[in-house]
Amino acid sequence: MKKFLYWSLAIIITLGAAYYQRKTGPTYPKKIRVEANGRSYDLRLVRSLGLNERPEVRLAISDTTVRARLHFRHFPTNEEYTASDFSYKEYPVHSALMKKMTGSDIEKGLYAEVPKQPAAGKLEYWFEVTDSKGTSPYMKETPVVIRFKGDVPALILVPHILSMFLAMLFSTLAGLMTIGVFKSYRKYATWTLVLLIIGGVILGPVVQHYAFGKFWTGVPFGWDLTDNKTLIALLFWILAVYLNRKAERPVYVAIAAIALIIVFSIPHSLFGSQFNYTTGHVTQGIILPLLH
Repeated sequence: MKKFLYWSLAIIITLGAAYYQRKTGPTYPKKIRVEANGRSYDLRLVRSLGLNERPEVRLAISDTTVRARLHFRHFPTNEEYTASDFSYKEYPVHSALMKKMTGSDIEKGLYAEVPKQPAAGKLEYWFEVTDSKGTSPYMKETPVVIRFKGDVPALILVPHILSMFLAMLFSTLAGLMTIGVFKSYRKYATWTLVLLIIGGVILGPVVQHYAFGKFWTGVPFGWDLTDNKTLIALLFWILAVYLNRKAERPVYVAIAAIALIIVFSIPHSLFGSQFNYTTGHVTQGIILPLLH
């Protein structure tokens, strides 16, 4: 019964950390409320686009009398903004899952095209909406940033995500078990290290290469936060597993578990790959999720 409670708590903590990381990430759609012709619209502004996706910004506004204009430029630069008018469009929804979630087989709204960027290239944008009462700007003071990325095959991405999720789960479980009387914490500690190596050291760089053209942009080659936090977690767990090989030293497993939760609660891409429009190379840049 006690082991069941530990498993349950580990699952709750892991799901909570994963949810927090996703919701606070700077590439997660920016939610904003827009008023037009006396109606409120809850919009989700795009902050990440695949190179195989339509390079468009969508405003889910169904009122065809509303007009809107997009202003965008390369990020980070001091270029003048380029303007692009939104137009009303309807696209068929091919995904059965999306049809079920939205209750519709048509995706409609106002769309504005943006120029497709190289992998890790970024655009920042704001927009203005014109209705019967006049024109209102949105996000002008804190523009939204879109990062472009290459397509990652599901055969690589799914095992990567699954491995990292299970590593966090087993890490949390091992940490909790150090509080009780379960000697099996060492078994889950070993599994944590194995999964970190598979998901973070082997598959992680492959995902990075597909998405941004680089295998590793962390230390010693750069300051990519996603790569570096993987490296930090790995070092903690190598030490914890090594020190528990011949003797029980649960305190080191507990420390490693706490370290993993902390580093993997940091949002993805907060300080990630970024295309430098001056040099033409992929470097690292910061996007503050609370400001964009």
